[in-house]
This record gives sequence, structure tokens and C-alpha cells, in this order.
Amino acid sequence: MLIVDAHEDIAYNAVFGERDFRLSAHEKRQRDPGDNKPGREGAAIVGLPDLLKGGVAVVFGTLYASPARSAFGGEKRDGYTTPQEAAAQARKQLDYYRRLADEDERIALIESRLDLDAHLAAWQSPDDGAAAHRVGIVMLMEGADPIVKPDEVKRWFDDGVRIVGLSWSQTRYAGGTRAPGPLSDDGKSLLRLMHDAGMIWDVSHLAEESFWQGLDQFQGRVIASHSNCRAYVPTDRHLSDDMIRALVERNAVIGCVIYNRFLKDGWKPEQGKQVVTLRDDVLRHVDHICQLAGNAQHVGIGSDFDGGFGVQSIPAELDTVADLPKLAVVLKEAGYQPDEVANIMGGNWLRLLGESLPR
Repeated sequence: MLIVDAHEDIAYNAVFGERDFRLSAHEKRQRDPGDNKPGREGAAIVGLPDLLKGGVAVVFGTLYASPARSAFGGEKRDGYTTPQEAAAQARKQLDYYRRLADEDERIALIESRLDLDAHLAAWQSPDDGAAAHRVGIVMLMEGADPIVKPDEVKRWFDDGVRIVGLSWSQTRYAGGTRAPGPLSDDGKSLLRLMHDAGMIWDVSHLAEESFWQGLDQFQGRVIASHSNCRAYVPTDRHLSDDMIRALVERNAVIGCVIYNRFLKDGWKPEQGKQVVTLRDDVLRHVDHICQLAGNAQHVGIGSDFDGGFGVQSIPAELDTVADLPKLAVVLKEAGYQPDEVANIMGGNWLRLLGESLPR
């Protein structure tokens, strides 16, 4: 069983957060015991050794440009105010992923079906063993402001980006989290050009009005890389039942965010991580999507680990990303069949990539 995590801010943490991805989470904690610098808000969860130890074969690595207007962490001093500044932030992160893959044989960039097939074959080969395992990174742009003009999307695709989300908060293209609104004219143009280029569209963080407009217009492959169920956490950051059903109809996959505030309504850090569990809280979001879909083919993991929160804000059973296999145990104990467990842990994302990446 291979695990896929559809949302990790690897490059942002390295380029702007001074976190060395090649170190384990525990090594990072030892180097910086406080680890509460602006934008981090907690001790590290992710490191390359942890991903390999946990059997996480593929990660969607983000290109995240932080807007200056954001109140998130302490990032205002580094935030962009123009599309060109957003593009520069994203380019630094794209270059980081390319340099990482060039310099470390444990990293592979996945841009095509051939890349994916070769990468999975190495994981599944009994002859090579764990020494041949690498973490495959699929690049995902979180918030489209770095695309200065819609017709530049083809350049980003040619440079290896395979997934684009239009918004984080509001962008020039669409409304987003806590910033309701429709698609702009440029947003409509961007979706058309994304389809033409072969991009996958990520609807996480999208405002509901923009979501429905985009589904009507965009004819390509759709995902929600990191979104939970509004039925349990009723904010615009998450998906309503109608939105989930619409995504299922489009053969999408939805990645469950493993962040306590997004798992249990009203959770606060002072309550402690022990009050949120895989068994009670992650499972109910996963199961709700499965119940709406009528099967286990449309949900996966989109942890968002180290995405502005740390180990203090993830479920009780988890210490690092290496503990993700514990979710498979919980799913099995809840009655999910082995093939369903394998699909939720990674198979659904691998199927989608196999159907959507260029040859």
C-alpha cells in the first residue's frame, strides 16, 4: 500500500521558512526547540526521512505565494502586493523543487504518466528494496496570482506545474476563503486556458460562487487537494454536501486536511491535541465523503502538514508524517475493506494522476 499526500508546503517552508526538507521533523525540532517563528505556529511535522519511513510515495508539493494583506502568521513583511511579486515567490519555489530533485536522489519530480509509472515501479520492485524508494513530487500552485496573465499558464505547465488552484484568499481570478465572490473575467479565461494546457484544477480554498461558476465552465479534471466537510466544520473553507456530490459526479478526489481546527468545530490549541483523534474525527470526515459518494473512490489524504500549524495541532495519534499509516489501521477497524483502505491512503490519487497527467 502506497501513501499519497496531496498537499504539503515543502518549498515554501524551505525557501521562506528556513526549514531544511532533507532533515527529519525531529532534527528540525532539535535545531529550533521553540519552532514558533512567524508563519510556522508549531513544531515541524514533515521531513524527507519521515515521508520515506511512512511509505509516502507521492506528495503534491505546493507553490504558495503569500499575499501582503494576509494576517496569516507573520508573513505580511514578506507578502506580495503585485502579480510580478507573486510570480517571483512561486518561481523561487519551483526552482527549489528542481534543485532538490537534481541534488538528492531520494527526490523525483513527477510531470508525466511515464514519470509516475517509473516511480511506482521502483516502490513496488522487491529486488531494489527500500534503498530505491524516492518521494515523488507533483507541483501544485496554491492561488493563481503568480500567473501574471492567463495566457502564461502554458509556460507554468511547460515548467512542470500540473495542478492550479485559483484562490487561497481572494485573487485576481476568483473569490476565496473568507473572501466570497465570483470568477473574474480573467478567471474565466484562465480556466479555459488551463483546460487547453492540460492542467488539473484544484477547488480547495475557492469561494462557493466561484466554485459553481467554474464547474459549469471547466471541462478538465477537478480535485480538492485539501478540504474537509462543512457538515462538521461549518465555514466557507470546507465543502458542503452539494459541493461534494458535484465533485463526485466529476470523478474528483477530495483530500482530507489533518488539522485539528479543520477536523473538530471550535477546537482551540489550549484544549490540546489529545481531544482530536484519527478514530473519531478524521474518520468521520472520510466516512461522510464515502457515504455521499456511495463508495471509497473519491477521498484521500491532503494533510497540509506544516502549512501554518505544527505537531501541537494534529490528532493525538500523530507525531510526524511517518505516522500516516495509523490511519489505515483506523479505516480497517472501522470496517473498510483492504482495497478501500488502499484507495483512501493513496490509490485514488494515483488513479487520478494516471488518468490526468500527460504522456
